Amino acid sequence: MSRRYDPERRRRIIDAAIRVVGRKGIAGLSHRTVAAEADVPLGSTTYHFATLDELLVAALRQANEGFAKVVAGHPALSDPDADLPAELARVLGEWLGGDRTGVELEYELYLAALRRPALRPVAAEWAEGVAGSLASRTDPVTARALVALMDGICLQVLLTGRPYDEAYAREVLARVIA
Repeated sequence: MSRRYDPERRRRIIDAAIRVVGRKGIAGLSHRTVAAEADVPLGSTTYHFATLDELLVAALRQANEGFAKVVAGHPALSDPDADLPAELARVLGEWLGGDRTGVELEYELYLAALRRPALRPVAAEWAEGVAGSLASRTDPVTARALVALMDGICLQVLLTGRPYDEAYAREVLARVIA
C-alpha cells in the first residue's frame, strides 16, 4: 500500500488540536482526540508530534498569531502622530469584541505555560513580539509594561464577564506611556 502524500496534514492536526482545546480545554487534549478531530490515523499525530507538549507548542504558536498579528499589522500603531493609548485601547476592544472563543483559547494555551515548561519559550516569544511592535513607538521597558497591562485588562474581561471598557483602557494605557 502506498503512502498518501498529504502536505497539509501537519497543519490540519494543529487546527484540530486548537478546536479540541477550544471545546474541551487542555485536559481534553490527547493524540486520540486530535486524530479523531482531524480525521487522520492516530499514527499521524504521533508521527508529527511525538508528545502532547510538542503539539501544544505548535498550537500555541499558531494561536499566538491572533493578537500579535493585529498589533503588528495595525497601521496607526506605527504612525508617530497617532494617539497610541487610544489606538491600543481600540485594538484591544476589536480583539475582545471579535470571536471570544478564539481569545479564550489563545489565553488558555498561553496560561498553560504555567504548568508546562515546554510552552514557556513560546509564551515569551509572544510577549516579546508584541513588545517589539510597540517599542517603535516607545521605549522597550514601557513597551513591556504595555503588554503586561493589556494582558491584565484582557484577563479581567475574560474572567469577570464584565464588558470591555475602552475609556478605562485608554486612560490606564496613557498613564503607563506618560
